[in-house]
Amino acid sequence: MKVDITDVFLRDGLQDEPVIVSTAHKLEIAQALIAAGIKRIEAASFVNPKRVPQLADAADVISSLLVVDGVTYTSLALNGKGIERAVEAGATDIQVVTSASQAHSNANAGQAVEDALAGIGATVARYPETRFFAGISTAFTCPFEGSIDPEYLLRVVRAFKDMGIKDVGLADTLGTTPTEKVLASLNHVRDAEPDLTYYLHLHNAHHQALATAGAAVSAGVVRFDAALGGYGGCPFAPGAHGNIATEELVRYLHDAGHETGIDEDRLADAVRLARDVVTHSPAALLDPAR
Repeated sequence: MKVDITDVFLRDGLQDEPVIVSTAHKLEIAQALIAAGIKRIEAASFVNPKRVPQLADAADVISSLLVVDGVTYTSLALNGKGIERAVEAGATDIQVVTSASQAHSNANAGQAVEDALAGIGATVARYPETRFFAGISTAFTCPFEGSIDPEYLLRVVRAFKDMGIKDVGLADTLGTTPTEKVLASLNHVRDAEPDLTYYLHLHNAHHQALATAGAAVSAGVVRFDAALGGYGGCPFAPGAHGNIATEELVRYLHDAGHETGIDEDRLADAVRLARDVVTHSPAALLDPAR
């Protein structure tokens, strides 16, 4: 089976690191990912630079990325202002994100889920030529509210569907959700809305993310987010762990007989570059209120 992997190191991988990686180094890492065969790269996040200074250069990154045939660069936005900034910078593929948890939405986006969805929907409608896809944070477990009711998750999924968005990512933001819970919630929304495309964004608190990914592939999921070196986390979700590592997921999938189109040796080069860049980048001055 062919499985597609989006590497999210440049966004999710860096947003919780206490360093500022230069735009030049981000572009260098993007090139290393492309050389390894990664076709979809989450390159930037258009969020408040005071709250997430690691991603303050989002516009510079998006406008400077080399156009490569077959490679897609995606950006993330939490609200209408972020969408507008992304479009102005030249972003063509934008992930609009909200939480399945009210408490996490207030911490992450500064507003209730319903308000966040309304603002996103109004702005998405203004850009019919932009390719939008959705991400739902804390889709299964919230650090503040605990387990998320699959029926509430479905309401958020349907809100994105009503915007005309057909690709929906479900995030285990903490990385603590048992595999069976992830699959149960995934199946609940897929059974209710079978015409949408679903992908998983897995974090890895208890070294169970690979098992969850394997179970999801068996259930028909063929698209995942992952980050070089397992970097990542959410600054606004206490206890969030790093992403499933791209190199570990690729190895796992290859060992299981699946295809990814990714060269493991060149991917290892990209991992070494990412670790070296993070190690030698200057410290970030973080807002204590974040």
